[in-house]
Amino acid sequence: MLAILAPILVFGLVIFVHELGHFLAAKAVGVYAPRFSIGFGPTLWRRKRGETEYVLAALPLGGYVRMASRLDQEAAFLEGGAETGAGPAKEDPRYDPEAMIPFGPKPVPEHRWFESKPLPARLLILVAGVVMNVLLALVVSIGLAYSYGRPVIPTTVVGEVRPAQGLAALRQLQPGDTITAINGESVRTWNDVVREIRRGSADSVVIGTRRAPVIVPMGGDGDLRDRLAGAIAPYVPPVIDSVFGGSPAARAGLRGGDSVVAVDGTPVRTWPQLVGWVSGAPGRDVQLDVARGTERVRVRVRPESTQTEDPVTGRQRTVGRIGAAARDIMTREPVALGEAVAAGWRATWFDAGRIIMVVKGLLTREISVRQLGGPIAITQASVTAARGGLEQLFYLIAFLSINVAVLNMLPIPILDGGQILINVIESAKGSPFSMRTREYILRFGLLAIALLFALVMFNDLQAAANRLFQ
Repeated sequence: MLAILAPILVFGLVIFVHELGHFLAAKAVGVYAPRFSIGFGPTLWRRKRGETEYVLAALPLGGYVRMASRLDQEAAFLEGGAETGAGPAKEDPRYDPEAMIPFGPKPVPEHRWFESKPLPARLLILVAGVVMNVLLALVVSIGLAYSYGRPVIPTTVVGEVRPAQGLAALRQLQPGDTITAINGESVRTWNDVVREIRRGSADSVVIGTRRAPVIVPMGGDGDLRDRLAGAIAPYVPPVIDSVFGGSPAARAGLRGGDSVVAVDGTPVRTWPQLVGWVSGAPGRDVQLDVARGTERVRVRVRPESTQTEDPVTGRQRTVGRIGAAARDIMTREPVALGEAVAAGWRATWFDAGRIIMVVKGLLTREISVRQLGGPIAITQASVTAARGGLEQLFYLIAFLSINVAVLNMLPIPILDGGQILINVIESAKGSPFSMRTREYILRFGLLAIALLFALVMFNDLQAAANRLFQ
């Protein structure tokens, strides 16, 4: 049931909202829109109100709006088809002698066609779907922030100090130090620490601790502040939260709740220390001393060799992994509506920026097309998110909605961005493209989308086959 309902909610809501934007904009500027359908396929329910027929179809994965357009082929692909055919016969129950095609014999008036509208009105219709997707993502993100609160790391204890170029003075800060202030501003959570480091403007950052202040020169380099914020990490206890099935940790008998106190006889006090020991022992047995309730248990585990990118050099290196996750120390604190609006805004534009960077990476070949997922991947993500709770499910809806908004603005002919570009060019040249030119443009767009669909389906099927035969 979850595998059916979760994709319907995710796919359906995102696409439905997009098409609703086109429909509302078409109605607002006077374009004839005879049908708005929720879903595709066989009709389950229909009702005509005014000049529009509202339909509920059997496949509720989105919907479409049908509007009057002389461009039959384009409209058929984009908005459900044009209104140039004859209306229903007199014996058809939908026949209305006073109605326009397709409900009656009257032709669609000249001023009700999409092409008859001025450029601003046409652009409004084309961009309205994207705007609605942005609004959906924004509303969901604001709702999540207000309902679940702000993620907070409730500690200012330093767990790890990573080496960073240009920050030699940071060596004075030690794991276990408690940060009390940044540039004289008191801090009570790690979120405060990061915020105060990044928003400072002085030539140095003064990190107040219970032991001694640490002064880190900035030299007027704003990037150093981000580097400094990323070079120190909060204290995370070496407690295992969960163990992945079939992993070295599971085979060794480790359990959720185990607290690792030593590795090969050397005490460990933080999760990064434990990760450091395990990472440095790929394919080699390590001995873990574990506190399990009132017992002390000793286990031997052999980390699997895994290739990963070194965060400092960017080069690939081999590290060890045992398949155990740390306990999540993050908590939530409630926020006011104004803060929720600001958080939702930041989350929406952050996600949009990530999608733009992925598109850029694909064009520059910095990101492989093999990483793209299609309908199967989205379905699996929907089910996983639903199992994780409403927060994860609605975050996925927000992310996919802004994803649809950004990708629809790409200048590919059958997408909104491509249609906007065509309309602007036609307006600039003072006449529409010939039907032959439009046919070539449409074929190019269809070919591009077909190739992309084939690629993501291949990736989906390959990933499914890998999981099946592993």
